Amino acid sequence: MSDTLSPPIEIRSPERKVEVSWFSALCGDDYEYLGVPNGYLRSSYDHCGDIVRMADRLGYQNILLPSSFVVGQEPLPFASAMAAQTENINQLIAVRMGEIHPPMLARHLSTIDHIAKGRMTVNIISSDLPGERIESEARYAKSREVIEILKQCWTQDSISFHGEHYHLEIPSTDAAKPYQQNGGPLLYFGGISPGAKALCAEHCDVFLMWPETEERLGETMSEMSTLAAGFDRKIDFGLRIHMIVRETEEEARAAAEKLVSKLDAEKGEEIKNRAQDSKSAGVLRQDELRAQSENDYIEDHVWSGVGRARSGCGSAIVGNPDQVYEKLQRYIDMGMRSFIFSGYPHLDECELFAKHVLPRLDTTKLNIAQGRLPAETPETPLTFGERK
Repeated sequence: MSDTLSPPIEIRSPERKVEVSWFSALCGDDYEYLGVPNGYLRSSYDHCGDIVRMADRLGYQNILLPSSFVVGQEPLPFASAMAAQTENINQLIAVRMGEIHPPMLARHLSTIDHIAKGRMTVNIISSDLPGERIESEARYAKSREVIEILKQCWTQDSISFHGEHYHLEIPSTDAAKPYQQNGGPLLYFGGISPGAKALCAEHCDVFLMWPETEERLGETMSEMSTLAAGFDRKIDFGLRIHMIVRETEEEARAAAEKLVSKLDAEKGEEIKNRAQDSKSAGVLRQDELRAQSENDYIEDHVWSGVGRARSGCGSAIVGNPDQVYEKLQRYIDMGMRSFIFSGYPHLDECELFAKHVLPRLDTTKLNIAQGRLPAETPETPLTFGERK
């Protein structure tokens, strides 16, 4: 692969450096055999913390902390605890828009940002809250207002905001000023409905995609790049996908088959439907591809068997180290600059990917590449700024 090859679309980070993230199973999502609960892999503070600490030690740049109303860890307090226990890794904290009053959400995130000294990014989630059902357009309208308020808290000295959902007059935003500069923490966002795409194009920094064929991913990236240009913006692109890498392709395929070897179809559907996004456009598109596939492979080395018992990300890259590396290079050539990997069990696969593939990738943290994280301690009300 040529280091000078330019992606076919406009992106914010043309240099072929990528942010490689792992995933901590905060929401009951860790198995040795998919669909077979294992008490040792429950989403306890200790187990989820072990995943974060291992990813930090092995050199991953970021780690996704998901959000869902199931037994497990709530991302904001969990991220706060992990910020004090890690040295290098960023945390990508999933936050559902509307759960917390926006100025206070800005303050929560700013607090974690200072604890972590800028090692924080935010995954914007625009979905129904537990127990409610709101029409899609209204949800995205509310999410848009929350994001606008977050940005104003982080970049303005005061707020006078009057929208459909929030009416705010705040004379000082010092309480919510973040550690990161030039706009505050990066915002990651995923969703393929028209409202989701428009919201990301206007306000977010990294558009995250779930596994599909390269052709479909390329079409989505082209559309999103064009939408962002309509707001005089550029965004970056990321892929959330599982990982099964072994020394040989035969071993990798066998590991994939082992993962679903004890899966009961009815139990798989039950687990999948626990998530509030189980009927989202992105999940349905993945289900469609799996239905059309042969042995659950939607294209070379992309296996969709995970989606039989999981909402959200439903496919894995399966192969030997060279095959996995070459597949990632294809994605990088397309313009992807962020990857969020996971595997079952998460600790084991985290270590295997770090052993076989991670050292071969040219990596960076996107918040550093985009100038959000200052080289020295910034002047904020919580560092050495004037105490008023």
